[in-house]
Amino acid sequence: MQEGRPKRVGELIRQEIAQLMQQGMKDPRIGFVSVMDVRMSKDLRYANVYVSLYGSDTAQRDSMAGLRRSQGWVRREIGKKLRLRYTPEIRFFKDETLDRVFHLEEVFRELHENDAEDDEQQ
Repeated sequence: MQEGRPKRVGELIRQEIAQLMQQGMKDPRIGFVSVMDVRMSKDLRYANVYVSLYGSDTAQRDSMAGLRRSQGWVRREIGKKLRLRYTPEIRFFKDETLDRVFHLEEVFRELHENDAEDDEQQ
């Protein structure tokens, strides 16, 4: 669990990247993307950015490729805005938390339907 400075810096970087995605990214491959979380290394040299991707599988792959291609530009822009001793290396990863939540909701819905059918039969 992150505590203290890495967590604060991660939140600042998350906000900056979200703003860059809204205003500055020009890669046409990048579709609808949400920045879910940024986890910093303890020495603040690496920022693991977890993004939620929307669209078809092909659109998601294209968006991830566009994000990874823009890592250097994102790092440079963050370096201009945040005053840190070292600008962290940006690494993008797909956040699958929402996919798991939707899957669990589907499982719970099916269980609830099965319970309702069993109650009706009795």
